[in-house]
Amino acid sequence: MDKLTPKQEKFCINYIELDSASDAYRASYNTENCTNKSIWESASRLLASNKVASRIDELKAAHYERHAITVDSIAKELEEARQLAKDNQIPSAMIQASMGKAKLFGLITDKKELSGGIQITHEQALREIE
Repeated sequence: MDKLTPKQEKFCINYIELDSASDAYRASYNTENCTNKSIWESASRLLASNKVASRIDELKAAHYERHAITVDSIAKELEEARQLAKDNQIPSAMIQASMGKAKLFGLITDKKELSGGIQITHEQALREIE
């Protein structure tokens, strides 16, 4: 495959980070005298290029891999922390890791107490229900 120019590479990286072809084009090329329409057209041509599209796909895959955090991966980390705390006989850390897992799985939710000065009469409440 043909090698990308430095500006094309920069466009690909900016496209992944900015999630906008036009913004990536502005960040990668001199657009001082360009209209929004011409920027969009140029960015679209870049995206249509096979070598640019392939590079963007490579970068997306690497980006996803770096940022792939799942409930399972967090649960695994919390279980490892709980086991380490157990091995080192640190009960408070064990409890904290266990509570983190329970919250992660929705078994425990933080209680939120709302307070405000909403006042409504019995008659108003009945009208709202009807």
